[in-house]
Amino acid sequence: MDIAPLTHSSLAIQIHATAAVLAIVLGTVLMVMEKGTGSHRALGRFWVGLMAVTALSSFAITEVRMFGPYSWIHGLSLLTLVFIARGVRAIRRGRVAEHRSTMISLYVFALLLTGGFTLLPGRRMHAVLFADGGTSAGIAGAIALAFIGVLLAMRGARAQSLARRRRG
Repeated sequence: MDIAPLTHSSLAIQIHATAAVLAIVLGTVLMVMEKGTGSHRALGRFWVGLMAVTALSSFAITEVRMFGPYSWIHGLSLLTLVFIARGVRAIRRGRVAEHRSTMISLYVFALLLTGGFTLLPGRRMHAVLFADGGTSAGIAGAIALAFIGVLLAMRGARAQSLARRRRG
C-alpha cells in the first residue's frame, strides 16, 4: 500500500476518498447492528453526512470530462443525493421497508459497486492499494472480512440473547 497517490491529489479527491472509505466502514457496521436504536439513528445520520460529502465532493473532481467539466459518474452523484433524500424522507414518514431498501441500495451501488471501479488498473485507488503487488490489499481485505465476521457474530449473539429474554 502506498498513500502517496492520494496525498499528492487535490483536496477534493482526498476529501472524497476519505468520506467514501469511512462510509463503507460505517455502512458495514450499520448493516449488522440492531436497527431502530438510538445508536443506529445517530450513526445513520453520520453515515448520511458521509454519503453527502462523498457525492458533493465528486463535483469538484473533473479529471474525466464528457459533458463540460463533468462525466457520467457525476450523474451517479446526483442520483446518490436523490436517494439520500428519499431514504431520510421514508424513515421520517415511518416507511421502514422503503428506508431499508433505499439505504441498502445506496450502500451496495453508490459505495461498493462504484468503489470497485476505483480499484481498476490505472485508477488512483488501485495505485494506493496495489503498490506493493497486492500484499497490503490482501491483508486489508482479510482484516475487513474478519471485522465483518466479528460484527455478524456479535449480531447473532445479541439476537440469541434477546430471544432467550423473550422466552423467559
